[in-house]
Amino acid sequence: MNKPVTQKSRDLEKVYPRKDFVAKLRRLADALEKGKAFNIQVAGERLNIPADANFNIEHEREGGCEELEFQLQWKR
Repeated sequence: MNKPVTQKSRDLEKVYPRKDFVAKLRRLADALEKGKAFNIQVAGERLNIPADANFNIEHEREGGCEELEFQLQWKR
C-alpha cells in the first residue's frame, strides 16, 4: 500500500543583496500583472506559485524595529 507523500513544515528566511531582491520582485510583479504563475527557488526548493494565489501585506512594529512582509498563500 502506497503512503501519501507529505512535505515537512518549513519556516525559512533568507537575506538577499538588494540587486537580487529587486530582480525577484520585478519577476513576481511581471507574473502577477500578466496573470501567470510564478516560479522561484528558495533554499534549494523549487516553488510554483499559481496565478490564483492570495496576496496580503503585513506590517509589524515591535520596540524600535518595523517589518513589512509581502505574503503569497496558495493550496498545494
